Amino acid sequence: MAAHKVTEWRKLPISLTELCIETTLRCGQSFRWRKINEQWHCVLKGRLISLKQDPTHLHYKVTWPSSTLLKDQEDDTPTLLHNYFALSHSLTSFYAQWSLSDANFARRAPAFTGIRILNQDAWETLISFICSSNNNISRISQMVNKLCLHYGPYVATFEDEAFHDFPGPEALAAEGVEQHLRELGFGYRAKYIAETAGCVAQTLGEKWLLGLRNPEVPALLGVPAGTKEEGVEVKKEEGSEEKVESKVDSKDNDGLPTYKKAHEALLTLPGVGPKVSDCVCLMGLGWGESVPIDTHVWQIAQRDYNFGGSAKTKTLNKAMYEAVGDHFRKIWGPQAGWAQSVLFTANLKSFAEQAAGIKKKKGAVKTEEESREETTTTTTVEEVTKPVKGKAGVAVKLEESAKLVATTLAVKSRKRKTVAAAEVISTTKPEDATVQTTTTRTLRSSKRIKSQV
Repeated sequence: MAAHKVTEWRKLPISLTELCIETTLRCGQSFRWRKINEQWHCVLKGRLISLKQDPTHLHYKVTWPSSTLLKDQEDDTPTLLHNYFALSHSLTSFYAQWSLSDANFARRAPAFTGIRILNQDAWETLISFICSSNNNISRISQMVNKLCLHYGPYVATFEDEAFHDFPGPEALAAEGVEQHLRELGFGYRAKYIAETAGCVAQTLGEKWLLGLRNPEVPALLGVPAGTKEEGVEVKKEEGSEEKVESKVDSKDNDGLPTYKKAHEALLTLPGVGPKVSDCVCLMGLGWGESVPIDTHVWQIAQRDYNFGGSAKTKTLNKAMYEAVGDHFRKIWGPQAGWAQSVLFTANLKSFAEQAAGIKKKKGAVKTEEESREETTTTTTVEEVTKPVKGKAGVAVKLEESAKLVATTLAVKSRKRKTVAAAEVISTTKPEDATVQTTTTRTLRSSKRIKSQV
């Protein structure tokens, strides 16, 4: 195998408040980024991009396929990254604006700075969010990785892991794809993926998707928006249960695409409902006012914005879906989808510790049972005095003002125990009564906290 061309590490000046990849790449926008050796890796536009970050710069390295003939001056990766992370927007200005207009955002945003909406490939975003139906981030990532592994072109290998680009419509529209995807665990989504791929590959064409883009937001490498082919209509094929029949004009009377028209056009595709359509509009087509409403956002709307009144419900009808989106657009403005992503991330269980503003400390204790069951319990103790040697051992005095916080990310056992000071009790003597009493209070406090988690 021919050697790949790997660039040196290069950097782009950007602060963590303008972009935090540790949060942005994990919050359910893109499902192909993999973290290996404290670096993030993903194939974009035919190259493997590796990222790492410090407080002042985003560092990147590129691995090109062996077949690529490229001169240094032809490397368009800086432009690609600038467009992908939508760096033309000032995120700190957005946060300030949203905080002024929304007290709830102002309370939650400080723990989640640097979350940007990714400007992704529209086709990849479409298929990825068809996979998201009744799913979670981990399983969606697994499905998208399978699509790339089985149908996408190979690009490079890093640390014995093969990286493939996302497959095009033709690859996913081929004969036998639906059955194969079912065998890979895609379930009912296999049909939607194969049928949507057929619509785009055989009838609509990828230019149709480009024609739905926000004309003010460039595609990843500057492909012009508004290039929709006129007269395109998806016809129902003989023997097919669900194909697109309707023809939706995605442009307004001035000939320019609009968010509403793009949203409606996407709804004509198999497997695309309002939420999937909004996800594609926001993250794949550049429509910042698009606000996807899933179960997390609906919970936020009920809990923090009094939607649904006192009768909390999991169901969300079309009228209420539109009302929630319109409300957020009213308070957050033309980039409402960006603000929504911050609150969405803050509501995810995987970011519970970050939402609570808790910092892990190296001395956190886990019971053997918790480690075995992959349950993470973090114990944080503030204001701990130095160890004091006693006749029977070492005792640690925890002051009354100490705070003991136990955060549980996955509850699989009722037998969990906080053992931060368990050994202390056994080593104390009567003269150490103060230490023992303080420790007992701390343990009782811990139990009360844990009962509320």
